[in-house]
Amino acid sequence: MSDSGQRRIWLVADDYGISPGVNRAICDLIGRGRINATSVMMVGPAIGRDDAAALLNAAAANPNAAIGLHATLTAPFAPLTMHYHPVHGGQFLPLGRKLRGTLLRRHDRHVIATELSAQIEAFVERFGRTPDYLDGHQHVQLFPQVRDAFLGVVKALAPNAWVRQCGRSVPLARRLGDPKPLLLDALSAPFRSRAARAGVAFNSGFAGAYDFLRETDFEALMDSFLDGLPDGGLVMCHPGEVDETLISLDPFTDQREREYAYLGSERFPELLAARNVTLVAAAPRTAGPAISSHTEI
Repeated sequence: MSDSGQRRIWLVADDYGISPGVNRAICDLIGRGRINATSVMMVGPAIGRDDAAALLNAAAANPNAAIGLHATLTAPFAPLTMHYHPVHGGQFLPLGRKLRGTLLRRHDRHVIATELSAQIEAFVERFGRTPDYLDGHQHVQLFPQVRDAFLGVVKALAPNAWVRQCGRSVPLARRLGDPKPLLLDALSAPFRSRAARAGVAFNSGFAGAYDFLRETDFEALMDSFLDGLPDGGLVMCHPGEVDETLISLDPFTDQREREYAYLGSERFPELLAARNVTLVAAAPRTAGPAISSHTEI
């Protein structure tokens, strides 16, 4: 933490590449300095050369911005590699089946690593460099079997990148009651241990998980996300404009527009100032928020 007590955080917009409307919102917020990172889905339908160029142009206006890879291994998206398995109807398995399969050790780590390598290579081809950081769509990077393949590929192909862990830095009593964050806490503990042993940097804390299908007050949620988040912590967000492509792929729609409206409003920087929070400067590129294996979360 800085001498002033100011906390520096990552505010990461997930799902760049899922639809044109999501891309427009993220580029707007990146260019205005309202967020400082976005994670790109290389298997998404909206990640052509023009989409990559738009993001690079927005990031050029915001030198603090980082561009990462949103590794994707769940439906309704399809793998880049020909022999990836198991699949369902040519797509990755749905989230629940993917998690169960990895918990039961029914997947092939080499097959997973090959697909993740292809997604990194596609990122490099489209953006001309390796990702600044890597995370996972629906937090798949934390799953058993996936996590070892993921960290191995990062170490081999993007050794200067950092990765997202999703464990919270709040007292145990505050962790109880919400099953999704509790599951992320449980999956993140072994992920952090493996990342530390591999010498891969990761964020010091995490926030941003909530029930995406309920209408919620995102301003109040953001205030709660900042409560207790440590210096170097990360808040996940999903701003976007709803379009037909998004509707066809993801049930999380209208809430994206509420997130976008709030992050673009003047109330958001006022909240950051009141909380003595600022966004991490990404430069020098690929310098991530490393913490040691001894850090308690």
